[in-house]
Amino acid sequence: MEELAGFWRRFWAEILDSLIVGTLFWLLFNLIFGLDEESLTNDIISTIIYILYATLLPVYWRGYIIGKRILKIHIERIDGEPLTLWTMIKREVIGKQLLNIATLGIAWIASALMVSLREDKRGFHDLIAGTHVVKD
Repeated sequence: MEELAGFWRRFWAEILDSLIVGTLFWLLFNLIFGLDEESLTNDIISTIIYILYATLLPVYWRGYIIGKRILKIHIERIDGEPLTLWTMIKREVIGKQLLNIATLGIAWIASALMVSLREDKRGFHDLIAGTHVVKD
């Protein structure tokens, strides 16, 4: 059986992604498009691009995004099948973004607790998509 990735490793992978990808987005928007970093448009576009990044890249990069690759963890489907676009839409768009918006962030806190306390280390987004995060 594969070793599951716990809360802290997943947390630091998210922080690394935010720093690395966030910096790239900032450069893209401010150097190429010249958008004001305080702009609501910039926030919305950045959020959409990050969601696309977190949804699409794992499908093509076998479960990895940059932070997960650095920390040697990746997303897998519970049934062992390859990740699909639909799996990642359920995980990232429905299980993370929409659920967090609908619950005003309470789902994010509950998912963090679930990853910390559950034996299978799965949050709401993992349960919805049928995924888990494992160490390489």
